[in-house]
Amino acid sequence: MENSNTTITVIGAGLTGPLVSVYLAQHGFSVDLFERRPDIRNTNIPAGRSINLALSRRGLYALENIGLGDAIKKMVIPMKGRMIHRKDSSLDFQPYGKDESEVIYSISRAELNRVLLSKAEAMETVSIRFNAKCLGADLDRQTVTIEKNGHAEEIEFQFLIGADGAGSSVRESMEKSGMVQFDFEPLGHGYKELAIPQNDSGDFALESNVLHIWPRKSFMLIALPNLDKSFTCTLFLPQSGNPSFESLKEAPDILEWFSVEFPDAIPLIPNLSDDWNANPVGNLGTVRCSPWQANEHSILIGDAAHAIVPFFGQGMNAAFEDCTVLNTLFEKGNNIESACKEFSEYRKSDADAIADMALENYIEMRDKVADPEYLNLRKIEKILESEFSEEFIPRYSMVSFHRIPYSEVQRKGNIQKQIIEAVSRASGDEPIDLTLAKKLIAEKL
Repeated sequence: MENSNTTITVIGAGLTGPLVSVYLAQHGFSVDLFERRPDIRNTNIPAGRSINLALSRRGLYALENIGLGDAIKKMVIPMKGRMIHRKDSSLDFQPYGKDESEVIYSISRAELNRVLLSKAEAMETVSIRFNAKCLGADLDRQTVTIEKNGHAEEIEFQFLIGADGAGSSVRESMEKSGMVQFDFEPLGHGYKELAIPQNDSGDFALESNVLHIWPRKSFMLIALPNLDKSFTCTLFLPQSGNPSFESLKEAPDILEWFSVEFPDAIPLIPNLSDDWNANPVGNLGTVRCSPWQANEHSILIGDAAHAIVPFFGQGMNAAFEDCTVLNTLFEKGNNIESACKEFSEYRKSDADAIADMALENYIEMRDKVADPEYLNLRKIEKILESEFSEEFIPRYSMVSFHRIPYSEVQRKGNIQKQIIEAVSRASGDEPIDLTLAKKLIAEKL
């Protein structure tokens, strides 16, 4: 297909759909973008569905690449590390990077969506249709069924991109056709949003340039700062058992449990009972499917292909990097069919790697960040990064501050873990053995 003669049908105008549409338009394609919801720029999003996102290097690179770098920087709050809230209300700050230039950014999902929609809409060859729900696709006949105002219409497509999230109707159609295999791995834990408003002075109630974590082994509370000087809090908790969303139903029980588990947080959440009752419990899990391309004229991208749990802050960043990888293939001269085929084959291993690492990071965040043994290993990691900065970049830094392929990060991260543990065993209570560390890094990395 020649770019100028090809119309790409994109399903889903959340975050990934508008971004990939801009890239496609820049390469001469016409794009029809369909979104089941109303235009978010004219509508308030439902309560409890507005979780903040952590924007890091991969996602920021994509936004800068389409000319949104300056606009986005006005919408973010830098977070330079984790602030750990212990049960006795003591605090422990753990920086993310080697210095304050290595930060991640808190950003509103809704505001980012609005900016991306406006950018896509400004492209001459992009058409966006809201309140247009995709009911499914017939991949053999190359049609999608779109429901709008209660009326279903079958629309032909030349090339189809499913960017419609973890519950993708495009992926469901691919699975039903037998063209892809799909697996959803539930985490068994859900999430609920709560809010910390401004304090009485109209300022942040907590340190604003960190991600706050209340780790409690089998569950945790986190808080991310907002531009209006509030915090968006998210409680991650098992769906069943004790404690769980199933066991915590009545206001007195919820308040008592919070006062025991999060004593320094409960005074900051004045509307705890109301928020608890008003905001739904969200489900968490990992989407894996293979292949991402059902045939020569349809493909999945972003969460539709590889939704992950949010504990490495990489769901959006990974989806945005999908778009930059696809864009790079277009820049090499590939047509839409060959670019998407190469994209799906190349990118699958990276998606699987970050899915695995996100699951591992949940255990780290809720359980290990307050553990003395973990803190000792992280101390060794920081020393090795300082002493051998060219050869040794910590796994978190490789994920968040670099664009090293996730599969390579996973491979190197596993080796680094072995090196850190070996150095720790050999050093004991003495200063770490840098000679041994240098030898292991040279041999293994």
